Amino acid sequence: MNNATNKISEYFGGESSNLLWQYIQSMSPETVAQLSKPGSGEVMQVMERNIIGLLGGLPSEHFDITITTSREHMGRLLASAMMSGYFLRNAEQRMQFERALQTTEASAPEAE
Repeated sequence: MNNATNKISEYFGGESSNLLWQYIQSMSPETVAQLSKPGSGEVMQVMERNIIGLLGGLPSEHFDITITTSREHMGRLLASAMMSGYFLRNAEQRMQFERALQTTEASAPEAE
């Protein structure tokens, strides 16, 4: 295993428990692309605000902004963004499920 793969597997729990990493590697590029795409514009906006908050939010039209970091810190930023994305996607799915359930309950006839 090369050094980059070792680093990534460390984020997923090390050599002994890297089933998630193996699963991700086994996915087709199309599946990875589909899972990587935000479900809605709202999720995209929240993710954008989160990353801007992590990097700093100076407006680029008034400042010449350059960000320098190490590979390790960039990996941690990516991992943080991924976890935020998964959280937001799960929250979005839950909200959609609750709305669908409320709609179903509201349209169901009253049991007598």
